[in-house]
This record gives sequence, structure tokens and C-alpha cells, in this order.
Amino acid sequence: MALHLSWVFVFGILGNAVSFMVSLAPLPTFYQIFKKKTSEGFQSIPYVVSLFSAMLWIYYALLKKDAIFLITINTFCVFIQTFYIVTYFYYGPKKEKILTVKLMLLFNVFGFGVIFLATYFLKNPSLRLLILGYICMAFALAVFVAPLAIVRKVIKTKSVEYMPFTLSVFLTLGAVMWFFYGLCLKDMNVAVPNILGFIFGVLQMILYAVYKNHPKKTVEESDPKLQLSDHPVVVVDVAKLGSDVNAIIPNSTNSNNGGRTEGNAFSKV
Repeated sequence: MALHLSWVFVFGILGNAVSFMVSLAPLPTFYQIFKKKTSEGFQSIPYVVSLFSAMLWIYYALLKKDAIFLITINTFCVFIQTFYIVTYFYYGPKKEKILTVKLMLLFNVFGFGVIFLATYFLKNPSLRLLILGYICMAFALAVFVAPLAIVRKVIKTKSVEYMPFTLSVFLTLGAVMWFFYGLCLKDMNVAVPNILGFIFGVLQMILYAVYKNHPKKTVEESDPKLQLSDHPVVVVDVAKLGSDVNAIIPNSTNSNNGGRTEGNAFSKV
């Protein structure tokens, strides 16, 4: 039992450390927004979704009662994603501000509210945790599918310009840490989504190795439909589920987990 708990602690600490760094990945983007005094060209949905993911995993961890490391990283994600959203909203054009408010109401108010009311008042605690765990796992799996979009762009353009290698490494490491954390806790809701996160992370690193020295090919040359913005990339975060967390697409989104989004993230799943 002592050995089991020690491994939970080790992987929990490592998962928090990696997901913490992934959650800070969007800071350069927001520094550019601050300098230009406008968020035009960027989207708020990665940060709204990452905040939603973190809220779900905190709720799940509180009900589970023995997943303190899910609480710590996702609490940090709530604060950092809120900071990103407030900054985006402050500098965003009126149209984007309205869209951000709608997204917040849809995901963080209505969506989370429905899930909370539908599960919290169930009389059977085990059933409540089971249902919420499935919801968190499904959402984390959906977040980890996000890298497919950037993978397609890399293959089409034969350029890794939009897929930073360092971030791919950290997202893969995060998936490994949270997988073993979930495995040690015997919590498949945490472990299973990070298997997919690991697979996509390795795929991104393989693509990087294949195309890193390939002559750059503009998006318009490869596919007129795949026109990418000149703005800095935005990483989405799940880890969150635990962890947040992950794809890098210009003007779009992927925590921890618990994993997780910008990455990751989705929150940490």
C-alpha cells in the first residue's frame, strides 16, 4: 500500500509540473495581444473550453475524494484560463466579445450547470461518480482528437511551422504522467484518455522528424482551403484532461488530467 501511494504521489507531482508548463504556453500569445492592444485574429474558444474542462475535473476530483493532484492542477488552470479569457475580452473587438460571452454561457454556465444538477442530486454516490467520470472521459477523448487538424496541416503543407516540437514533447510527457497516475489510482477515467493523448503526441513528434528539414511549402500552394493566419499559434489544452490538453492550430484550439488545453488541454486530464 505504501509503495502504491508513493507512485501515486510521484506521478501526481510530475503530472502537475508538466501540465503547469503546458498551461503557461499561451503567455507569448497574450503578450502579443497586450503589445498590439487587440485580440483580433485570435479566438477565445480554446480558453473557454479549457476552463470548462478544468471545472469538470475539479468537480470529479472532489466527489472522488482521493485525487488531490487533479484538484491542484485544475485549480491552477481555472485561474490561468480565466486570466486568458479576461485579457482576450478586454482587448477583443465587440463582435468577439459577444461571441466570448455566448461561449461562456454555453459551456461554463449552462453546460456545467446541467451536468452538476443532473449528477449532484443522485442518491447513489457511486452512480453519481460513475456518470460524471464517463462525462469527463468522453470530453477528454474529444479534446485529444483535436491534434488531427494540425496533423493534417503538417502533412498537406509538409511544414512543421505550426507544430512546435517542444510543446509536442511536453504534451506527450503529460499524457504519460497522467496515464500512470490514473493507473496507480485504478481510475480508468483518468488513464484511458491519456493513452490517446500519448499516441497523438508520438505521432506529432514522428511528423516533426519527417518534415523538420523539408523545404517550406505555403498553405496556398498545397491547398487553397487551408489558409493559415500569420498570427502566433494558439495551443489548446486537456489535461488538463488532466491536463489540458492537446493541439496547436493558428487562431484555434487542445489541461491534463487529470489531463488536459492552448493548450490543453484541455485542463489537465
